[in-house]
Amino acid sequence: MANEVVYIASPEGGNGRNVVAYGVVAALASAKKTAIFRPVACKKESLTTELLNVANAAQKIDNVRALCPRCARKDKSTARGDIVAAYSAEVERTCSEFMVVVGSDGSPIFDPEEFQFNANVATDLKAKTFLAICTIRRNGEQVKATVEACTASVKQAGGKVAGIFITGCTDEKAADAKESLKDWTVPVWTIPAVDFPSNSDPDAATKAAKAFSENAPTEQVVKAARTPFTAPTTPYAFQNELLAKAKADKKTIVLPEGSEDRIIKAADYLLQRDIVNLIIVGDRDAILARGKKLGLASLKKASYQTMDDETVLQPMVAKLCELRAKKGVTEGQARQQLQDPSYFGTMLVALGKADGLVSGSVDSTANTVRPALQVIKTKPDASLVSGAFLMCFEDHVAVFADCAINLNPNPEQLADIAIQSAGTARAFGIDPKVGMLCYSTLGSGQGPDVDMVEKATKLVHEKAPDLPVVGSIQFDAAWSPTVAATKAKGNDVAGHVNVFVFPSLAAGNIAYKAVQRTSGAIAIGPVLQGLNKPVNDLSRGALVEDIINTVAFTAVEAQQ
Repeated sequence: MANEVVYIASPEGGNGRNVVAYGVVAALASAKKTAIFRPVACKKESLTTELLNVANAAQKIDNVRALCPRCARKDKSTARGDIVAAYSAEVERTCSEFMVVVGSDGSPIFDPEEFQFNANVATDLKAKTFLAICTIRRNGEQVKATVEACTASVKQAGGKVAGIFITGCTDEKAADAKESLKDWTVPVWTIPAVDFPSNSDPDAATKAAKAFSENAPTEQVVKAARTPFTAPTTPYAFQNELLAKAKADKKTIVLPEGSEDRIIKAADYLLQRDIVNLIIVGDRDAILARGKKLGLASLKKASYQTMDDETVLQPMVAKLCELRAKKGVTEGQARQQLQDPSYFGTMLVALGKADGLVSGSVDSTANTVRPALQVIKTKPDASLVSGAFLMCFEDHVAVFADCAINLNPNPEQLADIAIQSAGTARAFGIDPKVGMLCYSTLGSGQGPDVDMVEKATKLVHEKAPDLPVVGSIQFDAAWSPTVAATKAKGNDVAGHVNVFVFPSLAAGNIAYKAVQRTSGAIAIGPVLQGLNKPVNDLSRGALVEDIINTVAFTAVEAQQ
């Protein structure tokens, strides 16, 4: 990522915002290498060209604009993901010290969510925000109220305002705005009105630069751009980081369900972006023909493996008989089992031809897990396999477990699930704080279920003494610092839990689905924890995006 990222957001767009964008880019470019990015911009607009003239990162205009306004309005959730992906690619290309992101232009089409969308995208891009507020139709108090409303929107998105530009100022308007904002905690600059860009004035850029530099000194702007800011991890940022991690050290993942449209759509997305190597189980020509009908262009990059290829099947049968010798598996029985695509794909992992497997869009969880348990087997220090979900909330990522495998774990199993889930959190950059969930908080309730969770908590302390854990604890006290201050006063973990360990499969599965559907959180998983090599299950209702995330997650697991 760029070292410093600034997002210029305005409730109106237009000339004043344009002058600010031009001036900020020029100021930062005078100090360090500076690039620009437009999350949403029409190809017919001229501001981007003007900005590229003063930036100094040698960018191509086609790489700078992510989406057209119409596409962004149509589906804002998809737009945010596409913007983050396009932005990350441009950051990688430019390797700049500063990145100036210029938000949406003014439009005759009213969109009540426009400013909040820009605030959300700023947080997705881990950018601090410069506000550009026009004073032409506002007095000082109205400017202040607008700044307050915009700042609240940025804060709601998890962002931070680092500077405020009041545009379109006469001397009187500038004095009025400064008086109203005199107690503001971030720098405030007033900029006079300039028609920019202008088709009628060839000197418009010079006038814009002069108006900006005379009222917003370069050293002040650079200092504000370097304001410390630790951005939250939004779902879109996390997904992009996940794909970037997978791409940084490519692994080979096998997809046994090659006849399923969602699988090959996800495969095409991953292959197009060179994120993983894929082995797709099935007939190459048939899958490519289906891909062509679906408009997919990158499936040729995959490797394909039919299930009747004796050059692969013979060593696979021998290996399966070896691995299951204690069960007396014969060659005939092995061949019979290998007619199951999940079993066949799992054996490709067991033979070292692939680093991990993703299945379950057609098969049940049991059909994915059973072959893995039989031939991949558990890690030496793992007493069981458990299933966790990464829950991507608006401003952070949490782990929910066990939501997929163990019906009613005993205290020893529950403790192991907690430790495994903490390891999963660490693998993806989350500093784990574990909550052992129950209907009781630190002794507020009694009963055998409470006793079980408290015993499990004690075992976690013994097995992983450096792991922050609290239990038993209710979900609200684990989640909310406010509730924790009442129910678990003095406990440092309560209210800050990010690894939630449920006491039963019923509780975990119900909770993750309820949270996913009601909060809009993105659920990635289930991640199967405790296996020697990563094998991960899909919900049979998985979307293409879910499959993409799970394959990338599996690849990152394989890097550990």
